[in-house]
Amino acid sequence: MTYADNRCRLVLIVPDIEDDDKAAEAVEHALRGGDVASVILPQYGMNDSAFQTRAERLVPLIQAAEAAALVAGDTRVAGRAKADGLHIVGTAEELGEAIGKFSPKLIVGVGAVAERHTALEIGELRPDYVFFGKLDGDIKPEAHPKNVALGEWWASMVEIPCIVMGGTDIASVLAVAETGAEFVALRLAVFDSPAGCAAAVAEVNAILDEKAPRFDA
Repeated sequence: MTYADNRCRLVLIVPDIEDDDKAAEAVEHALRGGDVASVILPQYGMNDSAFQTRAERLVPLIQAAEAAALVAGDTRVAGRAKADGLHIVGTAEELGEAIGKFSPKLIVGVGAVAERHTALEIGELRPDYVFFGKLDGDIKPEAHPKNVALGEWWASMVEIPCIVMGGTDIASVLAVAETGAEFVALRLAVFDSPAGCAAAVAEVNAILDEKAPRFDA
């Protein structure tokens, strides 16, 4: 798979689909649509055993498409499923411990960053990325203005990459890309798309190819 490394790229968040077969089908379909940098797998309400089964099913599919498979929350599940990384939320102490233990063997990203002071504290821990917004924060067509503003502020001054949560409308990726953020995350905009997941991913990449600013410009 070829991709542009000089513009904002897509990160997918697996939606809360109860059936493993349907979840796998949706993810596999989406990944056929074009460039995806990584896929984040949240635990939602699953118990550890069910989440383990889900991760072991999805991680190989994601990796086969040359995307990074990131498990949100459970470090043991990430290890057993041979995921590429972790998406974690917690106190600065907890985050520091996780980064110290798992980086650089695994990608370690920090989620649910909601304000500047916390972002700067986390930045000092040197995670692989910070995520502005919540994994299930796509509740409106557009990206949340606060997350967009945080992404723009961060991208202008910090070298650590950031991911900004988009909205339920595919067009929301452009506002995120214009902040200078390295990645835009989508969930329902792709997985609930009437055109299908693959078509949605293709549309996202077409928008970013045509209109996203270039980092080396």
